[in-house]
Amino acid sequence: MKEQSYSNHVRYYVPHHFVFYPLSLALLIIAVKAAFTSGADSSLLWWVISGIIVLLIWVSFMMRQHYGLINQNRTVRLELRFRYYTLTQKRLELLEDRLSFGQLAALRFASDEELPGLVDRALAEQLSPGEIKKQIRSWKPDHMRV
Repeated sequence: MKEQSYSNHVRYYVPHHFVFYPLSLALLIIAVKAAFTSGADSSLLWWVISGIIVLLIWVSFMMRQHYGLINQNRTVRLELRFRYYTLTQKRLELLEDRLSFGQLAALRFASDEELPGLVDRALAEQLSPGEIKKQIRSWKPDHMRV
C-alpha cells in the first residue's frame, strides 16, 4: 500500500464516487435535457423524473455519509482516548470539550511520538484541523476509514 501523507490521505469509494454518482448525473442531464426539448405534454413528466433523480442522489449521499461518519467519529474518539492514555497515563476525555471533532480527527494521523505534544499545541494555539495535519512529521496512516 502507498505510504499515506497529508497530500494523499483522501479516500474514495469507487462504487459511489465513480459509478453511482456519474451514472446518476448522466441520467439527470438526460432528464433535464428531455424536459427542455420535449413537448408541453411530456415536459412535466421529465421534470418530475429529474426531481426524483435529484432526490435519490441527495438521499443516497446523505445516508452513506451519515451512517459511516457517525460510526467512524465514535471509533476515532475511542482510539484517541486509548492512545493518549497509553502514552501519557492521562485521560483525553478531560480535554476533549476544548477540542473540536475536526481537531480530534486530525490528531489521529499523528504518530505516538508526536500525539501528546500535538494535543498540547492544539489546545494552546487552537490549531485548525488542517494546521494540525500539516504539523505532523511522522504520519500514522488510516487505511480503514469510511
